[in-house]
Amino acid sequence: MKIRPVILCGGAGTRLWPKAKKHQAKQFIDFGNWTLLGKTLERIKASIFDTPIISTNAKYLRQVKQHLKKHRIRKFKIVLEPAKRNTAPAILSTALIKDIPNEQPLIFLAADHLIEKVGLLNKAIKKNQKKLTHNNIFIFGIKPTMPSSEFGYFLTRNNKVTRFVEKPKESKAKQIISKKGYWNSGMFYLRKDSIINNFKKYQPNIYRNCNKAVTKAKYKSDVYYLNKQAFTKVTAKSFDYAILEKTRDINAIKLDIPWSDLGSWKEICKMYGRNKRQYFKKKNVFHKPWGSYVNLFNGKEFLIKELYVKPKGVLSLQKHHHRAEHWVITHGKPKITLNKKYFNMKPDETIFIPVGAIHRIENPNKKSVKIIEAQLGSIINENDIIRYRDIYGRI
Repeated sequence: MKIRPVILCGGAGTRLWPKAKKHQAKQFIDFGNWTLLGKTLERIKASIFDTPIISTNAKYLRQVKQHLKKHRIRKFKIVLEPAKRNTAPAILSTALIKDIPNEQPLIFLAADHLIEKVGLLNKAIKKNQKKLTHNNIFIFGIKPTMPSSEFGYFLTRNNKVTRFVEKPKESKAKQIISKKGYWNSGMFYLRKDSIINNFKKYQPNIYRNCNKAVTKAKYKSDVYYLNKQAFTKVTAKSFDYAILEKTRDINAIKLDIPWSDLGSWKEICKMYGRNKRQYFKKKNVFHKPWGSYVNLFNGKEFLIKELYVKPKGVLSLQKHHHRAEHWVITHGKPKITLNKKYFNMKPDETIFIPVGAIHRIENPNKKSVKIIEAQLGSIINENDIIRYRDIYGRI
């Protein structure tokens, strides 16, 4: 039996656009002729997978269908949620649709994860298929590359999960990594009957209302429209909180592969930094008295740049009316001014420059400085600079 991939595609992107009234959902953002949902759809074309199921909500239906068409996926099912209720109801309601057999292996994938070395992931999926039972759950752990407070972790003993830790502080994350903890990737692997049995045991109310929402769903053109009256009664809970923290039969599949959920501008900047060769165009390089910058990608309401600050180079003390900026230091040790504070920074550190904040980059050292910068705003252009001080006489 092939594995049925279920793609959870309901995220709103609020972490990336915290003050925006209209959020760009992360899975649909064009990062340069590709999207995270598009990458996910390409991944599930491997021979081990059956046709996909996409769980999303009504406002994303058109975009999901556009992606399916673009990536030439002709056979699919879409389960449409009438309200946001987190991952537990999303996982259960997709598993309950009637064309999935009871012993069907299901893998739940987030629509907004960037995964490389997919062959190793698929090999691990295939290898563990025979171990799936009517009760157990497999989760995928990613070997951490750094202590991060942006991801959840889990600890194991003999590949059985013993403990979950939700987005710890960086100091705590270091301790977890020293105990061989893994990032919780949010990918789950289990059979349909295991989902049903676990929800009946640990979340009977969620099971009852989701079952009603699916039983009374309208089905048209490969789309299940879940019953609104039943689904809105469902308690909003994450799958981790609803099931994983209650059951003891959880197995870990440990992976050492490049993985990111691109959940912050720091992660997005680092992604562009890793792949800057494919974005680099000579015509987008601009020379300045302090060094130079290159525009790597101009997206919808964001612009990604790489700044090069030569030794002893100093940018003007400035502010912007219309844009905020995220900086990730990739090379060198700049001195940063942010309003009345000063920071001596080093590679892999990040800083946020809010709209209207007075700021400056200085390179007091003999080695050059490189910074990946994300500019965010509805107006992004070089005219939006108010200079207060400038050693090159540009005021």
